[in-house]
Amino acid sequence: MTDSADLRPRLPSPLHEVSDDRFARHGVRLLLKRDDLIHPELVGNKWRKLAPNLEAANGRPIVTFGGAYSNHLRATAAAGRLLDLPTVGVVRGDELAGRSLNPSLARCAADGMRLHFVDRTTYRRKTDPDTLAAVLRDAGAEDAYVVPEGGSNATAVLGCRALGAELRGRADVVAVACGTGGTLAGLAAGLAPGARALGIPVLKGGFLDAGIRALQTEAFGSPRGDWRLEERFHFGGYARTTPALDAFAEDFERRHGLPLERLYVAKLLYALVTLTEEGAFPPGTRLAAVVTGAPFEA
Repeated sequence: MTDSADLRPRLPSPLHEVSDDRFARHGVRLLLKRDDLIHPELVGNKWRKLAPNLEAANGRPIVTFGGAYSNHLRATAAAGRLLDLPTVGVVRGDELAGRSLNPSLARCAADGMRLHFVDRTTYRRKTDPDTLAAVLRDAGAEDAYVVPEGGSNATAVLGCRALGAELRGRADVVAVACGTGGTLAGLAAGLAPGARALGIPVLKGGFLDAGIRALQTEAFGSPRGDWRLEERFHFGGYARTTPALDAFAEDFERRHGLPLERLYVAKLLYALVTLTEEGAFPPGTRLAAVVTGAPFEA
């Protein structure tokens, strides 16, 4: 196995204050928590969630789940290459099996991940024990260590608690874009009393609240921390963008010289500008936005 130094992170990740009049005129200080700088290939919350799961796997092959554009699949494949560890990606949509791989899945394959496509009905039932056992059997991975979709399980939540701890005393509100909710679950548990966490779901459906509570209960025995979700900024759902979001992201990039990942980070920052203009944060608030990823380059 490759030396574990290949996964050595840059921690704590940097915290930078940026000058932006859309926040300053409301008396709000905007801080960027640069988790995108933790590791060149396991970016941001992907490192925080995957690293403890890789340790728990103890050298066993890894099986995990995701859609055709999953950041989590790419991160898991990269970790497998760095650690010389077999990985299997169970991909939503058996209709994709006969097509050319998109750039995201092609990167996974180039990093050595074996892709196993399943129909969407089976994929929705992947947490059912019998369904999961059948999927693992069909994928030839019955002895593998299973990491759930998005990497969110109790092990990952415990790893993400350090994100909140790094921000203790440095922010009053910490906001993060949410896919499966594991990062928010850990972040909220690690923050200092009196600080609160704000999650911006990038999927529509309003299902994350119960999932985050369940993750915290599994990890800590009960829900932890002061957190809430703001459901208005998914822009149509996962992997969806709009011209308005693209225009916002391009403007933010010009203002601050920071390339924005569109599916999570741009939605987060758009939400924070809107909420600030609506008066959601009192003057004097130190508002930290967690930059969880960087734009994907094929």
